[in-house]
Parts: sequence; structure tokens; C-alpha cells
Amino acid sequence: MRYRRANIDGGTYFFTVNLAQRDRALLVEQVEILQTVIRETKARHPFHIDAFVILPDQLHAIWTLPAEDRDYPTRWMLIKAGFSRRIGTSERRSESRINKGERGIWQRRYWEHLIRDEEDYTKHVDYIHYNPVKHGHVARAQDWPHSTFHRFVAQGVYPPDWGGMIDEGRFGERP
Repeated sequence: MRYRRANIDGGTYFFTVNLAQRDRALLVEQVEILQTVIRETKARHPFHIDAFVILPDQLHAIWTLPAEDRDYPTRWMLIKAGFSRRIGTSERRSESRINKGERGIWQRRYWEHLIRDEEDYTKHVDYIHYNPVKHGHVARAQDWPHSTFHRFVAQGVYPPDWGGMIDEGRFGERP
């Protein structure tokens, strides 16, 4: 069965990308490498990062692609492969991955969602920025360093203490 993805030129998309081993903290341990690979990918295949958070075992992002461009799968492939090539080999690998010559760092698939409207956009931006609190990494969104939350505060979108009394029921990856 072929997985069908939403493909809209110049679209804005929400993504969740997970490590294969969800008990690892690899993404924050190697955050500089991940950020470098993302910058390099953006330089070769431009896109705008609307919102982003890097957690220990997953990341969430909202990207807007250039007009007449819908190729986010190539960008994710470059990010995942570039990151994998730059870190040591300590992950568990299944026989299937070994036979295919694959590393065992990332889950093969990722979740993507085409943002439909302004309300959908706001809901997913809030979800991204609240995620470190939701997972118990910090008590306040402002305390998580690997997030565009700080950019949103600097731009006046959020107050610094945003998210203290959030109703988590209004967030969700699958609206």
C-alpha cells in the first residue's frame, strides 16, 4: 500500500518526527548537530520554519514551503540522513534495517498535517510550544531552550509566562 501525503505547493505543514528508540534523549544531547543539518538543508532546499521544538526523543515543526514547491519529504530525508551520518553508531537496529543498510535512529515514517486555516495554525503553534510542559520536561514553556517559543515572546505573540494555566484539551496533533 502506498502512503498518500498531502501535497500543496507553498503549503504550511505541521510535522511530528520521532526517534525509533523513544527512551533516548539523543536529539537534545546532539542538538547542535541537528540544528546544523537543518540549516544546511534550508540553504539547499529553502523553507520557512514557522514554529519548532526539539524534545529528547521527538520534534515538532510547522514549515511553510516556497510557492510552487511541495517537496517536504526530501527535506525530511536530508535532515534525518544528515543527522544520522554525523553521530556515532550506538542504536539498536532490527534485522530489517541491517539488511537495508539503514541506521536505527529515526522512525521510518512521520506525521504530517496540512494546516487548513488560521485557527488550525494557532492551535498547532500552541501545541508545539506547550509540548515540553506536556511531557514534563519543564514547568513553563519559557524554560525549554530548544523551542521557537522564545522568538514568539520577542515578537510579542506570547507573554513570557504563557502556558501556565493552559487547557491541554485544546491542543492536539490530529484535530
